[in-house]
Amino acid sequence: MGSLLIKNARNIITMDGKRQRFPGGSIYIEDQEIKAIGTDIPYETADTVIDARGKIIYPGLINTHHHLYQTFTRNIPMAQDCELFDWLITLYDIWRHIRPEDIYLSAMVGLGELLKSGCTTAADHFYVFPDGISGELIDEEIRAAGELGIRFFPTRGSMSLGRSDGGLPPDEVVQKESVILKDTQRVIETYHDNSRFSMIRVGVAPCSPFSVSRDLLKESANLARSYGVRMHTHLAETKDEENFCLEKLGLRPLEFMEDTGWVGDDVWYAHGIWFNDDEIMKMGSCGCGVAHCPSSNMKLSSGTFPIMKMLQNGVKVGLGVDGSASNDASSMLMEVKIMNLLHKLQAGSTALSAEDCLYVATRGSSKVLGWEDGIGSLEVGKAADLFMVDTGRLEFAGALFDDASLPILTGTSQVDMTIVGGKIVVKEGRLVNIDEEKLAMRAQIAASRMLETAAKHTKMNYYKPRIQSFEKQLY
Repeated sequence: MGSLLIKNARNIITMDGKRQRFPGGSIYIEDQEIKAIGTDIPYETADTVIDARGKIIYPGLINTHHHLYQTFTRNIPMAQDCELFDWLITLYDIWRHIRPEDIYLSAMVGLGELLKSGCTTAADHFYVFPDGISGELIDEEIRAAGELGIRFFPTRGSMSLGRSDGGLPPDEVVQKESVILKDTQRVIETYHDNSRFSMIRVGVAPCSPFSVSRDLLKESANLARSYGVRMHTHLAETKDEENFCLEKLGLRPLEFMEDTGWVGDDVWYAHGIWFNDDEIMKMGSCGCGVAHCPSSNMKLSSGTFPIMKMLQNGVKVGLGVDGSASNDASSMLMEVKIMNLLHKLQAGSTALSAEDCLYVATRGSSKVLGWEDGIGSLEVGKAADLFMVDTGRLEFAGALFDDASLPILTGTSQVDMTIVGGKIVVKEGRLVNIDEEKLAMRAQIAASRMLETAAKHTKMNYYKPRIQSFEKQLY
């Protein structure tokens, strides 16, 4: 890949252990690795030189929880005023008609939006495998990530407990446990790379206590640990989930995880809103992590994540966008702002600062993913994953007083440049080597087709006129 020199930055916000800043600083990169950073580095030239005058440089944001396939079910009116269980039931009838090409396109859109909002590493949780559709759907997400150049952490999700067996999802989107375990093993062996600057790591991720069996959780944990990969699942997201676990299993959600081997420093949960104080202490002592997803939690009325208790008890906390259908966006910068505002409302003057929230979305997220040796901060020996904003933009006028907080408090949703592993992937706010308009058109056609198919098979006739109207505009 050669060398890259970024020089004369207005400021470099490192998020290293000392939270150093380097006004007027430069960064020298060879291949993926940062070799020098500061205001007086011994490098004056490189294969590629970027003059960052007027730009602020930040470490790339790290998304610890997403469902990229949901990008095609954003802004669905029937799913806007539901809590989690009803929301899922509504959307399962659409997701059951998803095709491999839909997975690829939805990942291209979601990951592209993440890159344009300063995200350089994304974890995804894919768990919907409809009957009659190729089981190698997660491969389509991996293909998209490779084309866009984002660092990717896909987790092979699963659902084995359909409605006929007392679970929440329809039987048409669950799989046999033998099929799940075999394909999970295939994904790990085919794609997982545990090296420091890997572009892809793989995790094991049964969906939730209300969609998988006890046996699948135990076998998935055994499989993950036999390969040394991390484990991920939804947990303690809503009171409905807690009630389900108590009624069906006789255990609280975390007790169920303990019973099936799903606690430890190789485990991270999504959401984690409804843990009690003893459970939070236990999670901190055993090294569990949590992906905090504020926008999704607010939209689905799930509750407010107890972030201060989590951090005070040593729980690893990172930031997650969550599925586009429960967020309606894939913007990491917007997510950091919402996180900051939510916890200001919750805790007032004792809440995390904007810079603290940036730390959660960078260093915190890298710890949740077990990747702190390679990503999460800008310092010598780490990967050159970063984004830049141009302080000459109109939306920053009158706000140039705290460079660390600037893109968070001002609420900007897009960055000017994103670099992953020393490679420019967003330039002047646009994806590099991607025709964004063409991609957007292909994606909307696919989303409309999926919704139309769902309308034919369910009571969703409400959507048919809207779909037909849009298709006329396209052609």
